[in-house]
Amino acid sequence: MGKPINKIMVYIDGTEESVTAAMYAICLASFTGADLIAHYVINTRAMEDLLRASIFLKDEQVEYEHDMAADAERYLNYVKELAVKKGVSIIQGQSKGSVHREVVNAVKENEVDLLVIGELSHIRSRRDEFYDETERAMRTVGCSVLIVKDEDKVWQMYESLV
Repeated sequence: MGKPINKIMVYIDGTEESVTAAMYAICLASFTGADLIAHYVINTRAMEDLLRASIFLKDEQVEYEHDMAADAERYLNYVKELAVKKGVSIIQGQSKGSVHREVVNAVKENEVDLLVIGELSHIRSRRDEFYDETERAMRTVGCSVLIVKDEDKVWQMYESLV
């Protein structure tokens, strides 16, 4: 029987919680020898909804999408720096579309064994719960999911890596 975890994917969304999740995933990859993938989804579905609701004009949508792509690059590069500092190689992935669909697709395409995500935001209503894209992804991926909490403990664990 092989290792239980060969590939870990961490979902990066530009939040502090996703960076904490990335630090935890780096530690896991270091301890287990698993391959590590950092994946960022540019949520074009949300932009299309804003355009349909006349909150955005088409020109604004294009500019906003460009800004989101730049954010994706910045966060993926930051996570890569964190991994390199600890001697862990990392593959960067990026896609556009609906977050939950893109995460499920990336997990499937990369044959991921464990999806690592940051702590979920607090749900204020049933409607919010239904529309939380990260939670939908967590519930529909075909692999185990680890939700990272306790930023201070994760930071200490990351810092203790040689």
